Amino acid sequence: MNIDKKLYTLKYTPDSKSHLNPDKEQCKLCNSRNCTYICPAGVYEWNEEKQELIVNYENCLECGACRIACERKSLDWQYPKGTKGVTFKQG
Repeated sequence: MNIDKKLYTLKYTPDSKSHLNPDKEQCKLCNSRNCTYICPAGVYEWNEEKQELIVNYENCLECGACRIACERKSLDWQYPKGTKGVTFKQG
């Protein structure tokens, strides 16, 4: 099974507020934009026209890859509150 099919099997219950809060001024200074390609769920997108990082937090798998890959260490990353976030199936 490819990654897209596996991602389709996940259940998300997004919070109304993002648990991923990058310092967007630091993002403008970033050379690599690692978060835009290391995230398996495609949570981060760089808008070249607006020079802005777009965060689609609702799709987050909570793997933590983005906070490890962030070259500027400017991502405030918390687990979603309560029963919000991703639910993984067992088996």
